[in-house]
Amino acid sequence: MTGGDRRDLDGFAVDLGGTKLAAARIARGIVVERLQAPTDGAARPETQVAAIGGLLDRLGHDPGAHLGVAVAGRIDDAGRWHAVNSGTLRTIAGFPLAEALRRDVGPATCLNDASAAALAEARFGAGRDSASFAYLTVSTGIGGGLVVGGRLLESANGLAGHVGFVSSRRAEGLCGSGRTATVEAVAGGRAIAAAALRDGHPAADARAVFDAASAGADWAERIVARSAEAVALLIGDLTTILGLDTVAIGGSIGLAPGYLDRLASALAREPTLFRPRIAAAELGHDAPLIGALAAHLDRSIR
Repeated sequence: MTGGDRRDLDGFAVDLGGTKLAAARIARGIVVERLQAPTDGAARPETQVAAIGGLLDRLGHDPGAHLGVAVAGRIDDAGRWHAVNSGTLRTIAGFPLAEALRRDVGPATCLNDASAAALAEARFGAGRDSASFAYLTVSTGIGGGLVVGGRLLESANGLAGHVGFVSSRRAEGLCGSGRTATVEAVAGGRAIAAAALRDGHPAADARAVFDAASAGADWAERIVARSAEAVALLIGDLTTILGLDTVAIGGSIGLAPGYLDRLASALAREPTLFRPRIAAAELGHDAPLIGALAAHLDRSIR
């Protein structure tokens, strides 16, 4: 499937992120049934596959049905699953996910969760009129996916689209990827909570920092504004490389009240050429599910 008709999507999809595992039955592009459970970040990969199979069984999945699986981390061209951020999935290191799913659940297409969301948003959401599109999720970490000329950018090692690990002049310290001074190290939820701790607010997670910023606390506003500035600089850098015309922002932080306004204000300091249109992602938590199934159907007809 290379067009943009969401009604062509029928099948099942899974989204395994750092905090939740979701599975869905999709009919004519609509999530008609969805089940969810917490992700056990310390579980062995075989346990993760069993959890996927358990949710799909409850949805009535059979091994012959179309199935797309989106996961945090990277999937290489052999279908092996690798964690990229050591703080998210701690036991995933080259696990043959596609093979395990084929054996225990049924044939599936596997890809990164943010890449799946990018594909969905590019076709059916905020990027459907875009020629060069990026989806950025600002949540516990920073993820992304890139769709240029209607094609999702992918790489043999599965790293393409992991834009949170780009260097940032607003950052310092070690990132979960092993790099230092990355966008994720200053802009993600873990980084926001760590900044609050350094400022003498040890009980403040990212949500509490946002609440304090909304209430007018200067210390919290500085932390949130720094996150938005780092993401704006990332958008400028990606636009330099890819000529982006649209960027969709998703994630619990990206869609938090006031964040998109802060991001737009920071991006306005860039020269006009480096300021693509920014918009809120439209498909919400369904985006990785819809994109995963779309990717599977794409590959099924090649």
